[in-house]
Amino acid sequence: MNDLFKMTGVLTLISVLAGALLAITNSVTREPIANSKRAEKLNAMRQVLPEYDNDPMADARVIQAAGQEWTFYVARRQGQCVGVAFDAESAQGYSGTIRIMAGVAVADDTVRGVEIVEQLETPGLGAKIDEPDFTDQFKNRGIGATKWAVTKDGGDIHAITGATISPRAVVSALKGGLDVYLQNKAQILAAR
Repeated sequence: MNDLFKMTGVLTLISVLAGALLAITNSVTREPIANSKRAEKLNAMRQVLPEYDNDPMADARVIQAAGQEWTFYVARRQGQCVGVAFDAESAQGYSGTIRIMAGVAVADDTVRGVEIVEQLETPGLGAKIDEPDFTDQFKNRGIGATKWAVTKDGGDIHAITGATISPRAVVSALKGGLDVYLQNKAQILAAR
């Protein structure tokens, strides 16, 4: 019985120490992780937006649409709105959720670019959605003048040979965000 109390005491002490170490590690790493994610998001915005001189993250609009919350980041240059970026995702990737950042030039409603923010697709196949051969085909496409589907489905976007599922997921995420943008454009671009 005495051994049981010793064992319980030792396990309790180990658990308390492990919990304390996890709490300390969390408090030390929370801010650097948040800063890293913010930097990644800003870098993705720089890739997909026209040149701007404001902080689009500080000039964000949150829209409730299509059963979810969408955040649109408004980019301005000399006080004029030049573009809008948004996060979008599709759970229809071959290996799970694919997250993108897309940018739209508001002057002519063209897609400025798409950056793949997160994906777990098969290396050498679906993971090629990260490569310029795939992402560059979105640049400067008119929102209304483009059939937002892969060519295999009658659209204008070329899939990756041997990996149609991943490109479909990217196009689906982009189309969802563009639809919300078009339906809520006035609210997104309204001055604060």
